[in-house]
Amino acid sequence: MPPPLRSLLFAPGNHARRVEKALSLDADAVILDLEDAVATAEKPAAREAVAVTLARPRQGLLYVRVNAVDTHFCHGDLRSVVQPGLDGIVLPKVESAAGLTTIDWLVAQLERERGLPMGGIDLIPIIETARGLQQIEAILAAETRVRRIAFGAGDFTLDMNMAWSREEKEIAHARAVITTASRAFGIDAPLDTVWVDLSDPQGLEASARTALGHGFQGKMCIHPDQIPVVNDVFTPSAAEIAFADRVVAAFTEAEASGSASIQLDGKFIDYPIVYRAQRVLQKVAVIEARGGQR
Repeated sequence: MPPPLRSLLFAPGNHARRVEKALSLDADAVILDLEDAVATAEKPAAREAVAVTLARPRQGLLYVRVNAVDTHFCHGDLRSVVQPGLDGIVLPKVESAAGLTTIDWLVAQLERERGLPMGGIDLIPIIETARGLQQIEAILAAETRVRRIAFGAGDFTLDMNMAWSREEKEIAHARAVITTASRAFGIDAPLDTVWVDLSDPQGLEASARTALGHGFQGKMCIHPDQIPVVNDVFTPSAAEIAFADRVVAAFTEAEASGSASIQLDGKFIDYPIVYRAQRVLQKVAVIEARGGQR
């Protein structure tokens, strides 16, 4: 099991102080932003700042969100940031397999040109329009390096002319499509949208728990204060771990005596429940292993 990306913190690529702070925090990944957080006139300078930052130490992985494939900034962004120190590219507003494969090809050429490991740079497409959601199967069927995708509710609700409510019921269908497609195409669980109301940490927690329930592995963040909330939600609790341990131990004992179904604490336990418990314990192990390396 690969280490889950529970929290991914955006930081404006042209804001040195915020970038410096972001790199010191306990987010599983930092995303240096060249898209929405950077004014058009500042984009060339932001590229240069991000390129320098790639050589700096950080706590977690380091991604860069470039501008969308249909903008005249995207190519320059990639040529500036595909270099040693980059863990991955976040590609916004992906709407077609052709657009994704174009970027995948270009990243591969830059890897080859610059002596980087082929396929070593991750590529995370963001699904954030109606067309992108409608084309998701074609996007995931394309033979690219993509191992996980992300959902962007801000642009999606804008595109759909939806009101993005605190309860987020209007984006439930999109979340379900994204997690189902990810599973169907055998890639990692997806990454959930940001929570934009910084004054409502309870809403953030509820949104994260809803995303977890849908099958997302983590959530993108826009403020450092969101990281501990998101990490906590997407990390199994002590009670979950203890129950998983008991399930695995009890079922192992029962299986040895020829039984494939038992009751534990009044709950029926069979193979799917055991597999879920094993998954919990595996997830905790990889989180702890990664934490021990920092």
